[in-house]
Amino acid sequence: MAINMHKKHALLQHRPSLLRLSSLLAGVMLSSATLASDISLNYAFFAPAQTFPGVQMQFWADELEKRTEGKVAVNTFPGGTLLTASNMLDGVLNGVADIGLTTTSYEPARFPLLNLIGDFSGIDVNSEVASQVAYQLVREFPQEQFGLEDFKVITVFTSEPGYLQTREQVSTLEDLSGLEIRVPGESDTLRTLGAVPIGMSQAETGEALQAGIVQGVASSRETLMDLQYARYLDYIVDYPLSNVVMLAVMSRQRWESLPEDVQQVIEELGAEASQYAGHYLDNHVREAITWAQDNHNLEVVALSEEEQKRWAGRIEPLNEQRIEQVAAQGLPAAALYDRMLALIEQYQQ
Repeated sequence: MAINMHKKHALLQHRPSLLRLSSLLAGVMLSSATLASDISLNYAFFAPAQTFPGVQMQFWADELEKRTEGKVAVNTFPGGTLLTASNMLDGVLNGVADIGLTTTSYEPARFPLLNLIGDFSGIDVNSEVASQVAYQLVREFPQEQFGLEDFKVITVFTSEPGYLQTREQVSTLEDLSGLEIRVPGESDTLRTLGAVPIGMSQAETGEALQAGIVQGVASSRETLMDLQYARYLDYIVDYPLSNVVMLAVMSRQRWESLPEDVQQVIEELGAEASQYAGHYLDNHVREAITWAQDNHNLEVVALSEEEQKRWAGRIEPLNEQRIEQVAAQGLPAAALYDRMLALIEQYQQ
């Protein structure tokens, strides 16, 4: 008992020190918790929030906040309110935004191998499959081959193949010849088919259609409803062109500053966000076409079998040429193409 009393007396003597140590440890733990719950990420996108990439952006933001139990707050800036298409990636590297969502077709020379994923035309594959294939390819090939060594890829997804949507009916290559068609960046495909591609952002396209500056667009078809293009366009040519690859990235420096548990959640979300975007778009495209037919008398034009062969006869050599051009830069274009076809078959099963 004497020994126990002695121990109790000793503990009481040291109680102030123990309390100070406990307070210090609690302060450290509280400070760490505060830091973990005070992560704010600014997520920028150049197109309106109602577009399918904007919907994907909000899905990703909501899921990250939910899965980190509020430790991370994501502030979304769609519609070019923080960064535009022309400065998105550099803005991320410079810290203007933590995450940027863009399409690499605006900078084809900067991302030749990455653009190749979406450049192949005439491949009839929906957005859900194409998105999963694109994401897997970016995960499998070295980042420096894609020009992404300074970035952390958050997710990758694609549009459905673009389809010609025009004021006047296009049933033949002759009908298409000379028509000025809006594209997001550049389009060798349309030029090869005889059209005149006009690069402009989505934010400019509605006004350009209304003013007659362009006679149509090459785009995935949800824009008929989401951006009200059906008010200006009367026909869709039922022939798949190229996809637009969408890429969400963070700078390596910002990524490495995040706690490991947050990084893990972001990693888990990558494939999910890719599939979500594609699945959402495929359903939404069907809805948009039905809406445009019911409300604006949109007509879908099916090319004759002979005409399809004529279009393919121009497009297939172009696909081969693209592989050769990218391979000439020392990049594994043929390997990417072969792997892409294998993944398409895998995900279509």
